[in-house]
Amino acid sequence: MLVRYKKALEKIAMGLLSFMPQEKDVRRLMETIQQYEQLDNWMLYLWKEDEEYVGIIGVRTEDTVATIQHITVIPSYRGEGVALEMLQQLRDLNLFTEIKPNDETEPFVQKCMPILEEG
Repeated sequence: MLVRYKKALEKIAMGLLSFMPQEKDVRRLMETIQQYEQLDNWMLYLWKEDEEYVGIIGVRTEDTVATIQHITVIPSYRGEGVALEMLQQLRDLNLFTEIKPNDETEPFVQKCMPILEEG
């Protein structure tokens, strides 16, 4: 289930974001979290399975278009369709007319898109 980011989840969100190659540096990670906290058009969602947060997806919005800035799943849950579920639930929020990747998330999101478009 998607859970909208709030300050109380900061450490969990930072831990999840650190699985992304471009977010390995602590300073960069702090800047990223600040963007999600301070900018109205940046939205971060955590994925919760049972009582555990196992994934994260972050988007930058422009009108009704969402650009995926971050998407990752903890290693022990990879290959189980969690990222696809995050994308599907993001789409099902009906907040966006289009969901697209940025350059960094494109290779991964493109693998999910045919499945996402079928659903």
